[in-house]
Amino acid sequence: MNDDQLLRYSRQIMLPSIGIEGQQKLLDARVLIIGLGGLGSPAAMYLAAAGVGTLVLVDFDQVDLTNLQRQIVHTTERIGQLKVESARASLLALNPECKIETISNQLNEEQLVTQVKQADLVLDGTDNFATRFAINKASYTHKTPLVSGAAIRMEGQVSVFTGQPGGPCYHCLYPDEGEMDETCSANGVLAPLVGVIGSIQAIEAIKQLTGVGKTLDGRLLLMDALQMEWRTLRLMSDPACPICSSPG
Repeated sequence: MNDDQLLRYSRQIMLPSIGIEGQQKLLDARVLIIGLGGLGSPAAMYLAAAGVGTLVLVDFDQVDLTNLQRQIVHTTERIGQLKVESARASLLALNPECKIETISNQLNEEQLVTQVKQADLVLDGTDNFATRFAINKASYTHKTPLVSGAAIRMEGQVSVFTGQPGGPCYHCLYPDEGEMDETCSANGVLAPLVGVIGSIQAIEAIKQLTGVGKTLDGRLLLMDALQMEWRTLRLMSDPACPICSSPG
C-alpha cells in the first residue's frame, strides 16, 4: 500500500476492526455487481470509494431519463449511453485506482458461472426473480458469497447468502418462481430508499470481504420507509429447496 492509498483510505484504516490488513483485503478483492440501477448505483460508488480493487459491472441496459430519479451513478448528459459505461466514468472519477471491468450483454448461464467463479463476492442489484434465481444458483454452487437487495415502493430488504452447508439460499426465501411484476417501473419507488438499501449492501460486502463484524448471513433485514421501521427475521434453510437442500 503506497502513501496515497494510506491517505485516501485513512479514515477507514483507523477503524480497529479494519486496519491496514482489512484495507489490503479490499484492495485485493474482486466484486461482481449485477445491475447498475437504483441499488447497484450507490453500492458500486461506495465500494469503489472504499477501495475494492476490481469491480466487474454487468448491465445490458442504457441510461434513460426515468432512471435519474434514483440511479445516482448516472447523469443527464449520459442518457442513451450504456449503463456500465456511464457507471464506469463515475466510479473512475471517484477513485481512478479502482479497476473497472464492464459487461454490457445479458449473461447466459455459462457466462454467469464464469464470472461468479472469478469473483470474491457477488452483489445482486437486479429487479426480477428469474435473474435473482440464476445468480443465487451460480453463487451457491460455487460458494461465492452473495449480497442480495431489493427495494420497491417504500419497502426494502437486504440479506447475505454465503453458501455454507446448512445455511439458507435466496431460493429458500422465495420458493416460488415469482411471476408477478414487482419492478419499480410497474410499482414505483421512493428515490432515497434504494440509496439506503444499496448502501447497506455495500456495508455487508465490505464486512464479508474483510471478515469484520456479523453479516446478515442467515438473516433478512426489512425496512418500511413509510413508517421508518426496521425488522430483522431469521432465515431457515428449506429442506425442499432445489438449490441448497441435501440430496435424499
